[in-house]
Amino acid sequence: MKKGTTATEVWKSTNPSRPFYRNKPVTPMFELRASLPSLMMAVALALLVSGPCPGFTSPLHDPHDDDGFDLENYDLNTVTDLETLGANVYEDNYDYEDLDQEIEVGTVANIHHPDSQTKVEHHQEKVVTIKEPLPPTLDFKGSGFFGPQTGLGMPTCLLCVCISGSVYCDDIGLEQIPPMPKETTHFYGRFNKIRHVKNTDFTSLSKLQSIDLTGNQISEMDEDVFRSLKHLQHLLLADNNLQVLPELPATMKRIDLRNNRLISRGLHSETFKDMSQLQFLYLSYNNLDYIPTPLPLSLRVLHLQGNNIQSLHEDTFCDSHDRSFIRRKLEDIRLDGNPLNIHQFPRAYVCLPRLPVGGQ
Repeated sequence: MKKGTTATEVWKSTNPSRPFYRNKPVTPMFELRASLPSLMMAVALALLVSGPCPGFTSPLHDPHDDDGFDLENYDLNTVTDLETLGANVYEDNYDYEDLDQEIEVGTVANIHHPDSQTKVEHHQEKVVTIKEPLPPTLDFKGSGFFGPQTGLGMPTCLLCVCISGSVYCDDIGLEQIPPMPKETTHFYGRFNKIRHVKNTDFTSLSKLQSIDLTGNQISEMDEDVFRSLKHLQHLLLADNNLQVLPELPATMKRIDLRNNRLISRGLHSETFKDMSQLQFLYLSYNNLDYIPTPLPLSLRVLHLQGNNIQSLHEDTFCDSHDRSFIRRKLEDIRLDGNPLNIHQFPRAYVCLPRLPVGGQ
């Protein structure tokens, strides 16, 4: 290409087959690339002159919006009060009267409502001034589900243990016989502090078969305390302070009166005569002067050691009028610990299958 050649001449030489339109030459590609920055600048200037466009610019700035913000002193670490913000945002949508009523009961109400704080302090004062109740005592009044109420506010079968007609009240500090269900057949009141057994203690217990009051402090029993017990078979009163024995029913099978203070005149005359089922009689370590006679033929065990027995009679165990009489069931007789020499009374036990234990 020669120097000074025009663009039109170049076009015609390089594109001989394409028509050339007069006065409308085609702009070469490199000229378009060179003019693109100028075009963009022109568009920008046109936008500035024509004003803001709603589709491409941000909303107009309101100078009053800066009143609520101190940009120079604004602390980015400050925690936003979300609770206050939430209350302001939703204030129109919620009824806060009900919420205020609930807050009065809670912890927040103590801060904002002086009346609520006064109520809480008054409640705390009541708690502090409550006095501890005195220990309950047994009075056995009222009625309960399993039996009459006791002084502890519980039925007897909650204070004691009731299992299939048996009532267990061992070692719970009883001072008197507790009321029991009418179906009671066996009563265990061992190792308590009972001193007096009254004639009303067993009146409603017609099915009672066994009474065990071992290890109490019983010194007195009403005379007819056992009279209504038509099925009583076992009476255990060992380790008490009895001097007088009340009348017993004829249905007895076992009587245990060891370690009491029984005296001979404290027993009824012929106390054991009609007890045709009596097998075990324990009277050891009392103050008896003689063996209580007559003894039933059903007796198997008789313990009298540790008393004050000094003599024996021929009819104590045998029958002096019937030399053929033999007491076959009585095989265990204890007389040791008495001021008695059994060798001096050979006729007293010639009818026995076994000699008594004792002597000097």
